[in-house]
Amino acid sequence: MRVSRAEAKERNRRALLDSARRIVARDGHRARLEEIAELAGLTTGAVYSLFGSKNGLLIALLADYLGPHYEDLEQAVPPELGLADAVGAFARHYRRLCDDPDARRHLSFEISVQDMALRDPGLGPRFAASVRAHEERLTALFTGRVHDGAALTPRQARRLATALRGLLVGLSQGVVLGLIGAAPEPVAPEPVAPEPVAPEPGASGPDAPEPDSPEPDVSGPHASEGGASEGDAGEERASERYFADAARALISPPVLGPP
Repeated sequence: MRVSRAEAKERNRRALLDSARRIVARDGHRARLEEIAELAGLTTGAVYSLFGSKNGLLIALLADYLGPHYEDLEQAVPPELGLADAVGAFARHYRRLCDDPDARRHLSFEISVQDMALRDPGLGPRFAASVRAHEERLTALFTGRVHDGAALTPRQARRLATALRGLLVGLSQGVVLGLIGAAPEPVAPEPVAPEPVAPEPGASGPDAPEPDSPEPDVSGPHASEGGASEGDAGEERASERYFADAARALISPPVLGPP
């Protein structure tokens, strides 16, 4: 079957992107264009024809990587959720990404691309512009969601999206690198002695009513949504709750700013 010119172009483009991802994740800023092209079964001329330059290939590689990532995030946050629930769902999904078998490889690739952007003055601004373009998708994801009886404005959603990305990227890297294990346990409040109950007038002696006992506390650090859990599954759910609670804490006037 004859392959059309457009199909051949897309096939070569895909081969170069797949090859570049492997080489960049392995070699970082030392990645050589010749080796990328060779692994794809093409020449460096194909790179210049399809992407214009090595930096053009790297920016296309970044967009190719971020696109599906943000599409998955959008799918994880249903449109009918209010702001607090949407942020919680977003954070929980981010935490689950850390359990991907390829999470360490993905992190290695991300760090390699960031390192290249830092080292190359020509690549840095294009890298930042590509990240900001995808961050606008998060802005759209939260814009209009209701919080405290009012819809979030685009300006507020943009500020929230920036803060969320910074928080969750840092927490996720900590999980993947083994710096963050199970969620930190909340600090238990100091026990408060019950107030003494004065006896009713005329009531004394062994027949006087005893003070009411405080209700037992069943909401300690091991209580979970939907019931208690044990083992790894419990730790994962606790970690997801920690991500969600930390993310929802950003829904505050200092972060959102004025409408």
